[in-house]
Amino acid sequence: MTSLPPQKILIICGPTASGKSSLALQLAHVLDAEIVNADSMQVYRRLDIGTAKPSPAQQSDIRHHLLDVIEPDQPFSAADFALAADAAIRDIVSRGKRVIVVGGTGLYIRALIRGLVDSPSGAGELRQALQDEAEDVGNVAMLEQLRLVDPELAGTLHPNNLVRIIRALEVFRLTGIPLSRYQQLHAFTGRRYDTLQIGISVDRALLYERIDQRVEQMLAAGLMEEVRGLISSGLGRDLKSMRSIGYKESVACLCGEISADEASRLIKRNTRHYAKRQRTWFKADSDILWFEYPDNSGTIIKHAIEFYERREE
Repeated sequence: MTSLPPQKILIICGPTASGKSSLALQLAHVLDAEIVNADSMQVYRRLDIGTAKPSPAQQSDIRHHLLDVIEPDQPFSAADFALAADAAIRDIVSRGKRVIVVGGTGLYIRALIRGLVDSPSGAGELRQALQDEAEDVGNVAMLEQLRLVDPELAGTLHPNNLVRIIRALEVFRLTGIPLSRYQQLHAFTGRRYDTLQIGISVDRALLYERIDQRVEQMLAAGLMEEVRGLISSGLGRDLKSMRSIGYKESVACLCGEISADEASRLIKRNTRHYAKRQRTWFKADSDILWFEYPDNSGTIIKHAIEFYERREE
């Protein structure tokens, strides 16, 4: 029996405030497509302003998937995203529509295209022991432990990325094999979909200007009030969702720890740093075709149409 070719999907990626959502909406009209969100913060319900979630009008214009799928206190991993995105893509294709995946969370996109590393799962007791150890000695000490057994991976991690540090230590203690070795052997070697990946390239100064403008717009639109409501509903500041950019600074302001002006400054600065990390991640992927937008809208649309027509010949 001849197997069917992989389903084709169009992916729009790039740093925050680069214009991904605008381009995706434009392409969705041209291609008769629906949009699958690949932003790790837009999956949370009630986190709207600070995540730059598509407006109700935009969502009614083009159907979006994987927005508002979990509560802010619920876990949601890259593996969860890949499973949910698979289901959304099947649903879209079953109705004769095309698929556009759009977002800036590189790990989500990688998990969808290539799957996740095939490394051992640890016993719950070991993971809890590592978490308890981290509380005692601190993140930096845990990262130094990892550096002794897996310097390659440790060199890519920040001390604040405790989840990945603990996961890597867990794998080594279970198997004696560094997680980076598992990644070399198993991770991201096959493709689950046939993709055209379009990256939006923006001059750094212009991107930072857009980020500053977006933050001002978020604050004017009521970001502080949104965060106040989340706190009033019982959400703690230690949650992953509440530690995200825009929310942690707003919480600090509402708790009287920093001024409103300082919160604005920190949100802008932290967003710029995040955009820089996004650019570094995506630039490492040689499969991404980079275009300036909106200057090259016509070229992007041409590539997208040709990509799908090759499948349909």
